[in-house]
Amino acid sequence: MSAPRPLPWPLVALFTAGYLAPYLLPTTVGRLDSALPLNPTQAGAIGSALLLSSAAAGFLLASRVDRIGPRTLARLGLALAVLGYGGAALTAFVPAVVAGAVVGGFGSGTVTAVAASGIAAHRDPHRVTTLGLLGVSALAGALYLTIPHLGPGHGLPLAAIALTALAVLPVTGRLSGRTAPARTTVAHGRLPRPRTGLLLAAAMPCWSLAQNSLWGVSGRIGLAQAHLTEVTVGAVFAVALGAGLVGVVGAGALGPRLGRAVPIGAGTALIAGCIALSASATDLTAFAAGEISWNLLYPVVLSYVIGLAASLDPRGRWAVLVGSAASLGTAAGPLTGNMLAAGAGFPVMGRVLGAGLLLIAVPMTAVALRAGRRPLPVVEVPVESPAVPAQRAYDTASPNSYASTSAM
Repeated sequence: MSAPRPLPWPLVALFTAGYLAPYLLPTTVGRLDSALPLNPTQAGAIGSALLLSSAAAGFLLASRVDRIGPRTLARLGLALAVLGYGGAALTAFVPAVVAGAVVGGFGSGTVTAVAASGIAAHRDPHRVTTLGLLGVSALAGALYLTIPHLGPGHGLPLAAIALTALAVLPVTGRLSGRTAPARTTVAHGRLPRPRTGLLLAAAMPCWSLAQNSLWGVSGRIGLAQAHLTEVTVGAVFAVALGAGLVGVVGAGALGPRLGRAVPIGAGTALIAGCIALSASATDLTAFAAGEISWNLLYPVVLSYVIGLAASLDPRGRWAVLVGSAASLGTAAGPLTGNMLAAGAGFPVMGRVLGAGLLLIAVPMTAVALRAGRRPLPVVEVPVESPAVPAQRAYDTASPNSYASTSAM
């Protein structure tokens, strides 16, 4: 048995840099609202523009990473992130902030496309994805604890994203000219499983929209409805992202034992309840319970969803396309959440989003069941461990943010 292939730490670093903006969305949008002459809906629209630009980069580059070269694209994306977010952090002129957010968002999307494409081609994508989620969750959690103590202003979260991109830039020298040797053994041509892939890609904007509509207004819920301080809200977010780390590790340990349909379907239903709870919170206990539970479940379900996308095409094209489709929902999340909250209040917003998630769970579960019955034949070089084929399905895409990126 040959030695295990070293982990591609540059891809993990790119994953972290690319997904940090969606993960910091609540504090970014909240500070745009409080520090600049903007109302909550306008601030949410800037956050949406940032994420829409990121999604556009993913769609544009989904099939071009190998052609242009991962190293070149990664450097371009990181440079745009530094320029865009850094410029937006240094000015209070609203049009310049908007332009910087759009440029930085395109850079984040470019970096994410390179990371997603490379991880999909890796022999152990599950492990690399887990490390990437761990990295961005840990960094975002640390920033949520730190930023409130550094003073007011809209520039701090934007500067943090820019500095992260700058710090990752040197590791691009370790990227290969192409994503991975394993991909060269897979035939090029049309996308496999077009119906299944398109159904998943069509469902993901709605799934991601619900997640990031909550995430985009979570800061306002904590401050305005639960009557908490920014420091307390930041601490809740940090603990919630820590719960997300536990969720990522749990998903990694569970692996494919339950298949994909159960984690995706049942997990999405549980997330719907968490969103309703968080949106109706009027005190610290309810707010913390909703946010922490949601952040615990979100990365678990996300890991199976992006794994499902990766299993549809070993070249990573569906992984990037589905991730970019999710970014469309992520992009619309801040604006949608703020509009629903302004028109009907946070509790009604939570119930509407929860109901939408329950509906969208049906086609997503159907895709997982169908893909599980029809394994995709892949011709690759021999693997080192019997566990690797079972984990090959895992990949990464755009969290929003969790990430939503908590992605956010």
